[in-house]
Amino acid sequence: MTAGGALIISPDALLIKLIALPDAQILLWRGLLTALGFVIIVALRNGRNFLSAYQRCGWTGIGVAVLFSFSTFGFVLGNQYTKGGNVLMILAGAPLIAALLSRVFLRERQPLRTWIAIGLCMLGTSLIVVDDAGTGSWLGNGFALLAALALAANFTLCRTRLGIDMSPMLTLSGVLVASMAALVGGATHGLAWPPVESAVLLVLLCLCLLPLGFTLIQRGPLYLPAADVGLLMLMEVVVGTLWVWWILGERPAPIAMFGGALVLGTLFAKGLIERRRERRLRLEDAGGRLS
Repeated sequence: MTAGGALIISPDALLIKLIALPDAQILLWRGLLTALGFVIIVALRNGRNFLSAYQRCGWTGIGVAVLFSFSTFGFVLGNQYTKGGNVLMILAGAPLIAALLSRVFLRERQPLRTWIAIGLCMLGTSLIVVDDAGTGSWLGNGFALLAALALAANFTLCRTRLGIDMSPMLTLSGVLVASMAALVGGATHGLAWPPVESAVLLVLLCLCLLPLGFTLIQRGPLYLPAADVGLLMLMEVVVGTLWVWWILGERPAPIAMFGGALVLGTLFAKGLIERRRERRLRLEDAGGRLS
């Protein structure tokens, strides 16, 4: 689910470039449309138990929504005040932050293979965006760090309520993002309906792709440690680069191609190792029951 969600949201950066609207306006429509999209998904999944899906999340769900909102703002504003490569390199540290937070607050120990995978994926992501990185600004880098911290804290917080799906609370996150964008950019200017082409792309991205993709990603901590969810989200960086290459003709440098292969190869290898380990444990458990 997590990998599928990352693939679904991978055109995010490309579509934002094509929409070409002011940041406040994008954030406002992004918040409103994603909130509507999340409501539709929750209604389709739960039917008559629509409201109970929100009630089950409790105060933890509100915390998840707030953290998700901070990660959205940090990502968008980080790209405004510093180089995009800096933002992606800092965001690549989210799995490391999640692993540390899980160790401190949840007492979850990560196996050596996870730490190795985190290191390799951080290296691969750095190679992908090395051409678009630079000194940037402390403010922009700070916003990017806020996004990485909020993302990692979000996944870690979800792990405190195992068995409870927190994805419905992303509806509240959309409302918070829209409200803050309206305050920052002005509600009248933000609600001005964009040109037809931009409007179509906004609906595709914010009403369809982002709600579906992030619903899947937000369910990831139900089954995976927070660090593994963060690792799988790095697929968005790799596939998003390929989208830009295909649609806009911005061919990645050879070192970026190597970095993407390193990230995907690491995730694939880790997946195989985890799968084999799971099968071995199942066989051992079955053998123990028979004996």
